[in-house]
Amino acid sequence: MKWNAWGDPAAAKPLSEGIRSLLKQAVGLQDSGETDIAADDVRLRPSALSPADKDALAGIVGPEYCRTDDRDRLLRAGGKSTLDLLRRRDAGVQDAPDAVLLPGDDDAVAAILGYCSEHRIAVIPFGGGTNVVGGLDPTRGGFEAVVSLDLHRFDQLIELDEVSGQATLGAGVTGPDAERLLGARGFSLGHFPQSFEYATIGGFAATRSSGQDSAGYGRFDDMVRGLRMVTPVGTLELGRAPASAAGPDLRQLLLGSEGTFGVITQVRVRVHRIPEAVAYEAWSFPDFETGAAALRAVTQIGTGPTVIRLSDEVETGVNLATTEAIGESQITGGCLGLTVFEGTKEHVESRHAETSALLAGRGGTSLGEGPARAWERGRFGAPYLRDSLLSAGALCETLETATDWAGVPTLKAAVTQALTDALAETGTPALVMCHISHVYPTGASLYFTIVAGQRGNPIEQWRAAKKAASDAIIAHGGTITHHHAVGADHRPWMRAEVGELGVQVLRAVKATLDPAGILNPGKLIP
Repeated sequence: MKWNAWGDPAAAKPLSEGIRSLLKQAVGLQDSGETDIAADDVRLRPSALSPADKDALAGIVGPEYCRTDDRDRLLRAGGKSTLDLLRRRDAGVQDAPDAVLLPGDDDAVAAILGYCSEHRIAVIPFGGGTNVVGGLDPTRGGFEAVVSLDLHRFDQLIELDEVSGQATLGAGVTGPDAERLLGARGFSLGHFPQSFEYATIGGFAATRSSGQDSAGYGRFDDMVRGLRMVTPVGTLELGRAPASAAGPDLRQLLLGSEGTFGVITQVRVRVHRIPEAVAYEAWSFPDFETGAAALRAVTQIGTGPTVIRLSDEVETGVNLATTEAIGESQITGGCLGLTVFEGTKEHVESRHAETSALLAGRGGTSLGEGPARAWERGRFGAPYLRDSLLSAGALCETLETATDWAGVPTLKAAVTQALTDALAETGTPALVMCHISHVYPTGASLYFTIVAGQRGNPIEQWRAAKKAASDAIIAHGGTITHHHAVGADHRPWMRAEVGELGVQVLRAVKATLDPAGILNPGKLIP
């Protein structure tokens, strides 16, 4: 990915005149004359890794896989949140890991962790670099230096058990590579988060990722059947059977651990045959409340769509869901719903028919398959639009939460109001959009996209807005994160999330697996 933007530079999305016009009306967009900083012009803090430490680490991974040049360090300097991208527009000195290490096997990972524990060097596991909550910040945490442990060489399909329907993949396998490797054998993982094009299997596990097909295939932690984690004190190999009563499930301690307990090097996941049929249908609902009630009915009855989503009135009005005509024309009044069904021809037809009847009976009007297909074509493109918005002088970011169905209306209203008020205090109106994209029998996620004008220091401007929204989430019964993870950004709210005793449990696990505290300091655990 580009060092100061999302993804492939060739896939950048320039703002259309329709979008510019919309933003000038909605948030008072002021054209920015900002120019891009070239990677070669960035000034990094000099590497603090001593020659002796560099030689020792190079001896573990090989000289070609121990890199201290500025280009390699810059590419691992953080994730891809709006705060990350805004920081990279600063012409001042930027922080970065002191070295990048690319081990090729578990023994090398163990040796790195052992050496760094002994010599007080912090270690940040690195997969695809798509984290949006400060989880990859090169925090030294009082240590002598910090290194990025890049897992890209763990890029193999290790085993495919076609009888059991499970595959073991290296932690560095990306989403597209997983589909390619499995697809060659007629299988699919079916995990498609918006970060799909770059994020990795290890990252999916370490952050409890949730993909856009979660209604059909579940969250990533639902797919995990086993995993291997190398820690400074040894290796954990977990997951002996599809289900077990052998005490608490220790996999759950590692899923979502965000590189603070150890380094996930391989994951065994549930896979399925490539679907033989796919069906699409879009819907219009008169308002968000009606649409949410319809989604709840579908989920609680269990009619089985693979994808089911609902955009609120604002998101529908600007066509954000389909991405192809944002700001150009309105698909429908009210709220746009999307459904996709995958499986055998007979299974798709039966689930599609039952779901359609249910949605129509609860206030939905069919729009045919066009908008759902348009959403699928552009579903990984929204982050590119953010790059153009930031360059044009707009502030654009997302945040997400989840709550019980009964709490959805109150939580949505509270977060929207908190964001609107906080940004108004900085002198800009805000366009706050929301959709439901992950559903459960008892509740749903709420995913917010926020666009405003940049005013003053946009980093502090967004921090204030995000704090207001996070406080509102906790106050109104939501989780501080549904699938973006905790990182550094959500860490201040973890006590409210799990309680003081819960924090002590996390610290106890950390002290057992990482007694020197070198792994990803400053993340997850208060």
